[in-house]
Amino acid sequence: MTVERWDALEIVLQGPAEGNPFVEQWLQGTFAGKNETVTVDGFYDGDGVYKVRFMPSFVGEYRYETTGSFPQARTAGSFTVTPAGEGNHGPVRVAETYHFAYEDGTPYYSVGTTCYAWPHQPEDVIAQTLKELDRGCFNKLRFCVFPKHYIHNFKDPQTFPYVGTPVDASGLTEENFTYQADFSGSSWDFTRFNPEHFRRVERAILQLRDRGIEADLIVMHPYDRWGFSQMTKEQDDLYWKYCIARFAAYRNLWWSLANEYDLMKAKTLEDWERYAGLLCEKDPYNHLRSVHNCMAFYDYTRPWVTHCSMQRQDLYRHVEYTTEYRTRYGKPVVWDEIAYEGNIDMGWGNISGQELTRRFWEASLRGGYAGHGETFLDPEHDVLWWSHGGELHGESPARIQFLHGILTQTPGLGLCQGPGAFDEVVGVPQSPLRQGEYEIHYYGFGRPSFRDFQKEGSWRVEVIDTWEMTVTDAGVHTGKFRIPLPGKEWMAIRLTRWNGGDK
Repeated sequence: MTVERWDALEIVLQGPAEGNPFVEQWLQGTFAGKNETVTVDGFYDGDGVYKVRFMPSFVGEYRYETTGSFPQARTAGSFTVTPAGEGNHGPVRVAETYHFAYEDGTPYYSVGTTCYAWPHQPEDVIAQTLKELDRGCFNKLRFCVFPKHYIHNFKDPQTFPYVGTPVDASGLTEENFTYQADFSGSSWDFTRFNPEHFRRVERAILQLRDRGIEADLIVMHPYDRWGFSQMTKEQDDLYWKYCIARFAAYRNLWWSLANEYDLMKAKTLEDWERYAGLLCEKDPYNHLRSVHNCMAFYDYTRPWVTHCSMQRQDLYRHVEYTTEYRTRYGKPVVWDEIAYEGNIDMGWGNISGQELTRRFWEASLRGGYAGHGETFLDPEHDVLWWSHGGELHGESPARIQFLHGILTQTPGLGLCQGPGAFDEVVGVPQSPLRQGEYEIHYYGFGRPSFRDFQKEGSWRVEVIDTWEMTVTDAGVHTGKFRIPLPGKEWMAIRLTRWNGGDK
């Protein structure tokens, strides 16, 4: 038996199906190689099938043992871990305090998007979503385990996470929609999971993995008409442990405790810290962990938080605070929600593609990262990317992909804000050793016809049109020099120290 480094090895066992195996049975596996010994929980997958999953971090020979509450749980064996294949760089980790890199050291520059409920859609919508993702515009996607109750989300999901009966939503319309749904119409057994629902989620994780996309998995959220946001402490903990056992072995997983945690009024700070404690205890791979806000930021200084997953708090100024939040929290700043490109009635979903692209550039040059979303009205099908996936209609994805290409040319692992004039944002390499060799000057909605520079040494200069997605060579310059610009918005100038060679 062989498995690739950082892939998921799965041990499948037969066991009892009678009673309620989700709470009456347990299974664990211990996996030991030369450089690590890891014990993980298994899970019940329905129909008398039990599984244990493990992600090896090293190449070499391993042995495993499984044990549990039923006789068939006692097994042992061995397997070989082979080197990682092409495109497999391992899990993403925090690097140089404010940035990210895969475990093999390859830099990771996050350009994410959001499709909250895409795994829960009909197969044709999922296929269209994957077709769009194949364009390569994004390398992270936020989505939920639970289905979503919200405007434009009146249809029931394809599956539900628990055995039971959902509330009848056939009469739900925009006129009678309310965020404060009455859960009494649903009837669930919160001790019996529906494995098919979780299989759809893990299929989505793997579909993203195969495209080089990180799965930023939102475990809880407030937009609910079924009662999943109002479970008891014991029911919550059972759910968390099941999610960790099923999903933790996938290398492209990030944990988001919640979307807009502060709207879940039934949950206390102690609850959130308890969920985080379960993650730290049960996930041996230390996947990235954060929690996303609506109005109030979580305390991102908490030791279990690996990065800041932020939504803007102000209508006008947000990504512009990236440097300040980096300093305050001492962790990577990821603006997962800064309003979406679209044309719906609500202000969080009707900015232009140009404005969303500007926010991406502002965040990136200040040493942070930004997230995309799209909410264009679809009168015929009511399929909007931000929730369902489907088809992209906006102008920003291609520009975000272009920005990612620029970021990959950064010396070192990432940028931070450097000194500059009052009317520009200057990004320089995070590493002090590289800061004298590379600069990007971004002018946003300014429209200068030229910029003057006074630099020591020789510099190769390029003019970047961030909207037209072009990079134009402006030659090599020394001392005091002037760079002409077209007098239009969304321009940048890149300077790279030149040490000879072709001009």
